[in-house]
Amino acid sequence: MLEQRVKKILSQLFQIPVESINEDTSSDTVPNWNSLAHMNLVVALEEEFGVSFSDEQMIEMLSYPLIVLTVKEAANEKTI
Repeated sequence: MLEQRVKKILSQLFQIPVESINEDTSSDTVPNWNSLAHMNLVVALEEEFGVSFSDEQMIEMLSYPLIVLTVKEAANEKTI
């Protein structure tokens, strides 16, 4: 399931429990989520799902729900 794969990546990158990731998880609520970590997140998501994100998409992916939505949009043309 796409959501679980995203949670696993967030958990590994930000060193937080998967169980703690929810609709409120964002760059405002995760202390380790800085600009460098965000770029690592984008790269990890691109590699995991075989997609590429536009600059606008990268900037918008600042919360768990927005990441899931953006990955789904980017993968719309592909089958995950």
